[in-house]
Amino acid sequence: MLLSSKAAVVAGLIHSVLAVPAATTTSVTPGTAVPSLTLSTSVASPSASLSAILPPQAPLPPTQPWCIGQIFCAGSLLQTVNIAQLWSDPKTFVDKPTSKSSQQVLADFNTFNLSTVTEDDMLNFVDTDFLGEGLELEAVALPNFNPNPAFLNNVTDPLLKAFAQTVHGYWTQLARNTNQSALCAEYPGGECESTLIPLNHTFVIPGGRFREQYYWDSYWIIQGLLQSELYDTVNATLQNFMDEIEDFGFIPNGGRIYYLDRSQPPLFIHMVYDYVNVTGDTSVLQRALPLAEAELAWWANNRTLEVTSPYTSQTYMMSHYAVNNSAPRPESYLTDYLTVHDPTLTTPLTDAQAADLYSELASGAETGWDYSSRFEAVPQLGNPGLRTLNVKNHIPVCLNSILYKARVLLADLYGTSNETAANTHRQVAAGIRAGIIDLLWNPDKLAFYDFNLTSNARNDIFTAATFYPVWNGIIPDEVLASQSNAFGYFASVNMVMNKYNGTVPVTFIDWTGLQWDAPNSWPPHQYIIMQALRSIPSNLTTNGLPVPSSSQSTYDLVPAGQLNFTEAQLPGQPFRGAQANENATATGPGADINKLDGTVVNGGNATSGEGWRDTLQREVANRYYTSTLCSWHATGGSIAGLLPQLPASQLNLTDSINNTGNMYEKFSNLNVDSSGSGGEYTVQAGFGWTNGVLLWVASTYGEQLVAPQCPELVASA
Repeated sequence: MLLSSKAAVVAGLIHSVLAVPAATTTSVTPGTAVPSLTLSTSVASPSASLSAILPPQAPLPPTQPWCIGQIFCAGSLLQTVNIAQLWSDPKTFVDKPTSKSSQQVLADFNTFNLSTVTEDDMLNFVDTDFLGEGLELEAVALPNFNPNPAFLNNVTDPLLKAFAQTVHGYWTQLARNTNQSALCAEYPGGECESTLIPLNHTFVIPGGRFREQYYWDSYWIIQGLLQSELYDTVNATLQNFMDEIEDFGFIPNGGRIYYLDRSQPPLFIHMVYDYVNVTGDTSVLQRALPLAEAELAWWANNRTLEVTSPYTSQTYMMSHYAVNNSAPRPESYLTDYLTVHDPTLTTPLTDAQAADLYSELASGAETGWDYSSRFEAVPQLGNPGLRTLNVKNHIPVCLNSILYKARVLLADLYGTSNETAANTHRQVAAGIRAGIIDLLWNPDKLAFYDFNLTSNARNDIFTAATFYPVWNGIIPDEVLASQSNAFGYFASVNMVMNKYNGTVPVTFIDWTGLQWDAPNSWPPHQYIIMQALRSIPSNLTTNGLPVPSSSQSTYDLVPAGQLNFTEAQLPGQPFRGAQANENATATGPGADINKLDGTVVNGGNATSGEGWRDTLQREVANRYYTSTLCSWHATGGSIAGLLPQLPASQLNLTDSINNTGNMYEKFSNLNVDSSGSGGEYTVQAGFGWTNGVLLWVASTYGEQLVAPQCPELVASA
C-alpha cells in the first residue's frame, strides 16, 4: 500500500524494542506439529558480591491460612531467598520444585545464621535443594491440528495471510500438559515440593514467565483457538477450569498454589458460551452449568457488597476486587516487600498498614490490571506509587460488566431446561445493569468511570474499561439517542487513530511507569473496542466519521471533559522529522499526524459509503495487525518469499540477533515497532492473548486488512 508523504515522515519514528529471550524454547518438526520443549533454567545474577552478607530483614508477615507450606509461602525461607535477589524476577524461585523433601529443605535452611548468611550461601542452597523452574510441565502435540484452518481464506493480502498462518502455528509451541513423572506428592510428605497445581487436561500458556494456565488470558486464547479449529483444546481448557472450581470453589488467578488467594476477571461463562456457540457441543453443559453457578456464588459471597447511589439513593449489589491477604505475594515477594518496607521512606508503616497494603497489592493482581493509576486513592493526581492503591474501595466498570453478561449468558445456556434458574439470573443481571448505569455511567461525558467508595463518587480518570459495558451488551439510552452521541462514546478511539501511531492505550496517563497506563496498549482492549463497535445498532452508524474544523484536531470531537485532559496535557507522539528531536504538534490540526484522505496511516483502505462505526473497526483492526507484525519483524520475524528478515545491523538495534520474532503481551501506542514497557517484570514474549486476538482479527476483518508500513528501525533515543 502506497501512503502519502506524511506517512513517510511518520516512518522515521524514534523507538526502542525490548527483545526478551523466553525461559523455555520450543521447536516444531515440520509437518508434525509435535513440539520439542527445551527447558533452560534462569541463570542467577545476585545483586551483590557473593561474599556479601544479606541485608537485615523486616519482621516476617503473618502466616497466610490459604498458603500452608513453609518453603513457597510467606515465611523465613521465602523472605531470605528474596532478600538475596538471586534473580531479577521473584517468580523464578517459586516456580522451582525442590530436589529434596520439604523437611530436608527446611532442615538445610535452618542451618544458616540469618545474621551472617551470604549471597553465596543462598545461591548454593538453591542450587543444591531446588530444580529448574517449570519442570513439572511438558510440551504436548495438539490433537487434530490443521495447518490450514478455514479462517485463513478470509485474509486476502498474501503477507497478512502468511503471518496469520505463522501465528496459528504458535499454538503448537504454547501447548502444555502436566508432566506426571515430575510431580511431587501432596504436601508435606512427598519426596519433593512444588507450587504447581496439576491439571488433568491440555492447556495453552500465555508464554514467557507465565508458564502455567491463566484465567482471563485464556478467554482471548480461546478466541484464537476457535478460529484455529482447535475445539478439543478449548474443551480441555474448560475442563481444567471446571476441575479447579470443584477443587477450590473458584478459578484461581493461575495454575500455582501461590494464586489460591485470588481469582481474575470472571470470564469462564463467556468461554463456555463461545465454545458451545461455535461448536454446537452442548454436552459440556451438563458439567459446566452447576459449576458456573458455583463460580457466580463465589463472586457473590466473597466479592459483592451493597452500594447506595449518591445520585439516586437507590441501593445495588455490586462487585469489587478484594483479596484477603496480609503478606507479600509469593511470586512477587521482593517487589511487595520493598513497596511496604521502602528504604527511602523515613516513616515505616504500622503492621496494620502493611497488611492492608499487601491486601491491596493482591487485589490489584486480581483485577488483571496490575498496576494502573486507575486504582490509586486519588486517581490521576501525581505519581505517589503503589502505596496509594485503593483497589478494594473501587466498584470497577470492567468486573461488573463481565458479571452482568455472565448472568445473561448463563440464562441463555439454560434455555428452557431450567426456566426458574434462567429467570433468576436475568433478574440479578437487571440489578447489576441498573447499578452500572446509575453509579458508573456519566451521561454528560458519554463514558463509564469506576465508582470510588472512598469519595462516594465516580472517578474522573478515563480508561479502556469504558468500553466493557457495551461489549457486554449494556448500551446506555444516551448512546442510543443519536448518531452524534454514539460516536461520542468512541471519539477517543478516533482521536488515537489520528494522533498516535499505535493502538488504543489503557489510559492517557504516561508518567507512572505502570504497565496498565500509557503508553501501553493491550490486545484484549483492542478486541473489546472492536466488539463494542460491532454492538452499536446499524441505524446509528450510517454517517461517516465527523471531521473537525480546519483549526482543530480530532481531540475536539471528544465530548467535553471525557478524557479529563486538555489536548496539551495528552501524551505527545514523537516522530523523526526535519530534526531528530522534533515532536508532533501538541494541539490543533498538526496533532493529527496520521490523518489521510478517508483513513489513517496503517488503517487500511477506505470504502465508498462506509459509516463511522465500520471505519473505526477497520482502522483499529489494521492498526492492531500493524503493531503485532511490525514488532515481530523488528525482532527477527520473517516469512519466506514475502518478508525477508531484517539485516543484522538493524536486528542489533533491538537485541534480536538469532531471534525469529516476538509476539509481545503488550505494545507501545507510540511506536508500532516496539513492545510495551514498565511494570513489575520485563515485557514477555509468547504470547497467548496477542495470538488469539490476531487470529480473531484475521478471521473477522481479513478482507479489510492491508499490509502495513513499518517504521524504519533507528537507535533508541
